[in-house]
Amino acid sequence: MIRRFRHISLWSALALALAGALYSLGVWYGIHRDNHLILQLTSGKDVAVNKVISGEPELRLARAFYFKQKHRYDEALSTLSLVMDKGDQAFQAKVRYNLGNLYLEQALQQAKAMNINAATPLAGLAKQAYRQSLALDSGNWDAKYNLEVAMRLLPEMDRVDMPDDGPENRKSQLWTTVPGFPRGLP
Repeated sequence: MIRRFRHISLWSALALALAGALYSLGVWYGIHRDNHLILQLTSGKDVAVNKVISGEPELRLARAFYFKQKHRYDEALSTLSLVMDKGDQAFQAKVRYNLGNLYLEQALQQAKAMNINAATPLAGLAKQAYRQSLALDSGNWDAKYNLEVAMRLLPEMDRVDMPDDGPENRKSQLWTTVPGFPRGLP
């Protein structure tokens, strides 16, 4: 009886180990396939949509990067919106960083074309995306740098319309609107 129990338990353990190995092999194959597709997308070759849909969120992020390279901004934006809340905190920071890059590139193109009315909201969206990325990953130096670029493109200082009464009046109005100074006692 004990011998039969050992025999059954050994075969069960072998079947479990084989099932685990097959599962691990399937996971490994999926990762290898996704990495190959990401490599294709980052090198500038398109991939069929059905392969992207079944893959990981990183694959969709790579497809959005491909669309950005090809200046297909609307498709890149819709692809990024699908993975905005997927993955861990580091991945979400990458998605928001890439979203900021998408908006910043469009804003720079509009600014070069002297279309300031179109560049202004795009630069604002880029700054917002970079800030969200930095809130999720404060050590992302690329997001910090690109936020600085967006800030130089569109500074956030409030413009004060000052009356032409006199220099004393201008000085007092400017002093009360300078950001960063506390008002009143704590």
